[in-house]
Order: sequence, then structure tokens, then C-alpha cells
Amino acid sequence: MDDELLDLIPLFLGEARERVERLLALASQLESSSAAVVEARREFHTLKGSCRMLKLSALGDLCHQGEELLDVVVEGTGSRVTDLLDKVTRLLDGVARAIRPGAGSGPVFLPPLPIEESLAAAATFLDVAPPASGAPGGEPLAEGEAHDLGEPAALAAGEHRVSAHVADALAVGAADLRIRALSGLTLAGRVEQLAKLAEGGVLEPQPDQVLAMLSSSLRQAAGELETNQRRLLQRAEEQLETMLALQLQPLRPFLSSLARHARELAHALGKEVEVTLEGGDARLDSRISGELHGAFLHLVRNAVDHGIEAPAVRSQRGKPSRGALRIAATGLGDRVEIAVEDDGAGIDPVAVVAAARRSGLIAPDAEPTPQQALQLVLRPGFSTRQQVSQVSGRGVGLDAVTAAVRRLGGEIWLDSLAGKSTRVHVMVPAARRGERVVVLRVGFSRLALARGAVAGIHRLPPTALVQRHGEWFARLPPANGGEVRLIPVLLLSDMLREDPVEEPVLLEVQAAGVTRHLVVGEVEGVEEVLVRPFSSLVPAPPLYSAVALLSSGEPVPVISTRGLGDLTDGVAVARPLAARARRLRVLLVEDSLVTREMERRLLEDEGFDVLAVSGGREALAMLAQHPFDCVVTDIEMPDMNGLELTRRLRGMERYSQMPIVVVSTLDRAEDRLAGLQAGADAYLPKQELQGQKLGGMIRRLGGLAS
Repeated sequence: MDDELLDLIPLFLGEARERVERLLALASQLESSSAAVVEARREFHTLKGSCRMLKLSALGDLCHQGEELLDVVVEGTGSRVTDLLDKVTRLLDGVARAIRPGAGSGPVFLPPLPIEESLAAAATFLDVAPPASGAPGGEPLAEGEAHDLGEPAALAAGEHRVSAHVADALAVGAADLRIRALSGLTLAGRVEQLAKLAEGGVLEPQPDQVLAMLSSSLRQAAGELETNQRRLLQRAEEQLETMLALQLQPLRPFLSSLARHARELAHALGKEVEVTLEGGDARLDSRISGELHGAFLHLVRNAVDHGIEAPAVRSQRGKPSRGALRIAATGLGDRVEIAVEDDGAGIDPVAVVAAARRSGLIAPDAEPTPQQALQLVLRPGFSTRQQVSQVSGRGVGLDAVTAAVRRLGGEIWLDSLAGKSTRVHVMVPAARRGERVVVLRVGFSRLALARGAVAGIHRLPPTALVQRHGEWFARLPPANGGEVRLIPVLLLSDMLREDPVEEPVLLEVQAAGVTRHLVVGEVEGVEEVLVRPFSSLVPAPPLYSAVALLSSGEPVPVISTRGLGDLTDGVAVARPLAARARRLRVLLVEDSLVTREMERRLLEDEGFDVLAVSGGREALAMLAQHPFDCVVTDIEMPDMNGLELTRRLRGMERYSQMPIVVVSTLDRAEDRLAGLQAGADAYLPKQELQGQKLGGMIRRLGGLAS
């Protein structure tokens, strides 16, 4: 199971438990109500589809057995369905325990992807058919880390134990927020009354007196509104900090699990490795550390397997036979840096550049600096097959690690001394909340830069910028009575192809372990924003790492500090506001919450604009209000099934030619024929659902080349 599916498990568990509760309620009615049988079959069918989408085959098989029990309802069917649902519940508890084992004082980190293995163990215990295969790409649990799945999980996935003190604080804060929101409504009513007085006041013989009274009343209302909003904001901040404190956990268990994995791997490879941990008290959002665990396992494997040499080789090179691996965490305000460092063979920048040229990642005549060369191994498409042994294996999979870090709004970069050491730095937000960014403007372009990366801001006279041999420099005033300093700078206006700035502002930026001086046109201020990553299928230009949503609602690109570290002056990047090719708009119709969310992500990753609805009637309402290029629909839905929706659309002249794709767990030949006879252009079984396959089908039907 990949990380994208694993991310959906908590959502699946919530939906699945709701459906099981409904099925338990229906079980007692099955033998007396045909409507209850129809509804129960639909619930089993939808839950089966979600299980199979998430590759939870043991659960899917149980749901299929439930459907078969309802084919012929006889005396005792209700009891058999109830027994079956007990097994489903215990398997769900097994999944919950698999993704969050040990509901104790903090998270327990296991090797990745144990869910299918946990299901297999639980299936054996319950005497039901286990999955056809183990966890693809997964690894066995370490000794002593197996968990009994026969009892319900102590806590459901994603839940936390909350002390009475914290619960009281949250309750008081919520009540206060409600009171302040109500007072805002009262104030709005007063302003409305003043507006009515103003309307009548213009007809008075002396309207200036009415205006004077209104002015005074409005000033008072404005003052009260400002006070109320400030208190509301303060209370909201307190609530947010309390909630975030529940998620922040010391990194010691996370680091310890990496150290244990490193030692076990070293033993298996016949190597001697001493692991040192630092900064275990640094705190990180447990959701972020959980998503990072697989990436750091890969970094640790690289260090032990490809970085640290065998004892005999180390002795020949004059090194201690025992290798050293250091894993360190450092809290830096609202961000956390985690570094993995080994004293192994290091990375040869010359060999990296040669490999990058062969694979076409850089131009044949490019001459990157040694530091820039090291960062090439993090790029997608970097190949190590023809590299010398000092580099071999270092680049394999590191682009996936980079993608995982960037999804969290983080940065990653490398330092290395050939033959001596390699250090991988990962910087991520300490918590999942709004991030503080500096909002910049250059010409018509607005951008954002992480506040923590800005070490200084200086306004310069226009004459301070000079160009020499095609490169830009800034003259800075002498420091401590010395001479005028001349430092190299990056002009953001040149990189964005904007007009030169008239009043330059110089930013001192800490970028991937080095200092860069960036010239912009204006610094608009600091905002706390929501940051979202770019789609993995639409790679961002090197300068950008994510998109920030400002308080005004405007999306702006976030400058990548690692990208700044890689860039040199004169490198052009795409304008953030450049026009893009039109994206196809897709209406997704699916009643299962989990399946709907998964299909929406698949479609958005393929580059479509997606609006998702839960049923056929809602789909018709949306089609009447908004234009769409394609409809993707399930068949089995409660209010109007997908075949009926398709027939209705084909009966309307406006939608008679609109592409319609049916995606269903029903995959018999007669089911496909029924879909095509209803008017669908294509029929895709959910068991075969892949983003590229579905996306290519939609693009072909929509008139775009796949």
C-alpha cells in the first residue's frame, strides 16, 4: 500500500464504522422487510468497493460474503449477518491498531505498511480468508512489535488521550468563542438599525444632525467591533495552540526507531555501525513525523547500505572499522530540522555531474558548483546506473523522499565530502497550522517566502546595483569603518522577466545551508497563511516549492529556499501569473466518502479541476449551475444510480454528447454492456482503477491528447 492509500485509512475507518452501525441496525429487520435487505446489500456493496480500492482484500472478502448472505434471506439470516459484522469490526480494529499501534504515551513507529500483514493475522484468528498476498513492498514487524488484534484497539486511528485539564480548557475556549460570535451578531443588528436611521434621516429638515448622531454611533460600533475581533482572534489563537499542543510529541521515539532499524540493517549486512541520537526532546507534530517515517527509513538505509563502507574497506582507507551514523533533531522556532549524517564514502560531485549530463538533467556545457551538483541527486529522473561506486545507489529513490518532504511544506538538501561523509538535512514545519511568510512583490508578480528563512531586509538606492561580466552585484555600506562591500545578488525581476525595480529591496535569505541575497521590488508584510504543495504530476519550476493562500484569498507561489540555493543569477523561471492551458472540468459522482476522496485525488493529480458530489440528483443540480467537460459516475447509489443518471443526461440535448465514464465495482460482461447501453462512453472497473488510465481516457474523450 503506497503513502497515498495509507493517508486515506483514517477516513476509511470512520466511514466503515458508520456503515457497520447501520448494518447492525438493519440486521434485525432483514427477515421482515425487503427494503432493509436492499439497503443492507447497498451498504455491503459500497463498503466492499472502499476496501478493494484500498487493497484491504480480507475486509473486502467479508463484505462480499455479506452480499451473498442477502441473496436468499431465510430464518437466521439476521444472526449470520450480525456474526459477520462482528468479524468486520474486529478486522477494522486490526487496521486501526496497525496504523497506530500502542495507544499509550506517544506514537510507536513500526516499519512501513503493516496493514495487510495485520489483516492476514486477524483473518487467520477469525478463520476467514486472508489476503491473497502480503503487504506489497512492506517489511516484517521487528521482534517484539507484533500486536494482538483480537481485542478492539484502545484508541481509534488518529485519536489522542486528552487530560481533563486540556478538555476543560478546550470547552471553556469553545464557549467563549461562541459568546463572542453571538456578540458580533448583536453588533451587526445595531449597524443594521443605524442604516435604517440613515435612510430615514436624509428626509429630515436638518439631516446634518442625524449624520452627526450616526457618525458618533458608527464610531462607537467600530470600536466595539475591533475590540470584539481582537478578543475573538486571541481566543482562536489560544484554542489553536491548545489543539496543536496535543499533536506535538517529542521526537525521541521516532529517532529511536530509526536507530534500531539502522543497527539491524548493519548487522544483516555484516557492517559495524555506531548510531548517535541528538535532540530527542525536539517536538514535532505526530502527523508530520508519521508521514516522514518512511522517507527517513529510506535515508537511514542509504546511509548504512551505500554510504558506510564494509569494515575491511574502511580499514584500507584509514578509517575506524566501526562506521558512525548520527541522527539529530533541532527545534528552530516554528520549524524543525532533522539531519542524517554518516562518515562513509560520501558523494563525488564530479561523478554526479557526469551522470546528470548523461541523463539529460543538465545541459552538456553546464558547470554547476559542487554544492549545486550534490542537490542533483534529489531530482526526479536522476540515474545512478553508470556512476562510480562512491555514488552508486545514493540517488535511488531520493526524489521520492524529496516529494514526501515537500508535500509537508518542507525543504531538503545535501552536504557531502567525497570519501569522508554525507549529511542530509530535512527542514519541516513543527506543526500543521498556518505558516508565517513574507509577502513579496516584483512588478505584477506576488510571491511568498518562509519568514524563518529571511535573516535580514535592507532597502537600497537604485545606484547600489551594478552589473559586471553579466552578473549582478550590490554595493553595501562599509561595516565597522571598512571598505564598501560588493556582494553577488539574484534579481527576482530578471528571473520572472519583469521590469527592473526602481527602489530595490535586498533580502538576506538562508537557503539550503548557504546565504543568498535576493533583490525584490517590495516587501508587503508578513502573513500567516495556509500552504499547499503543487501536484506531483505538474512539476513546479525550480524556484517554487508550494502555493500559499493569502488572507485575501489570493493564491501565490512560495519560493523554495532549496531552489534559491541551486539557482544562479540569470536563470529564468516561469511567471507565477502566466496563463496556463485550460484544464478540463470533471464532475465526479460517488456516494462512498472514501472512494469519492480517492478518485478526486487521482483526478486532480492528473491535472483536472474536479467537483465531487454524492449522488445523481445532486449531480443534475450541479450540471444545471456549472459547465463541465466530463462526468465520472459510480453505478450503485441510493437516490439515483449511475445508469439512470446516464440515461437522463443522454435524453437532454445539452448533454447528449458530453463524455460520461462509469467507474464501478461491478465488472461482469453484462454490467459493462448495461453501462454502454445506458449511454456511457467508457466503463472502468474499480479493481483496475489507475490515475493515468482514467486520466488518459478522460483526455481522449474530452478532445485532448493523452
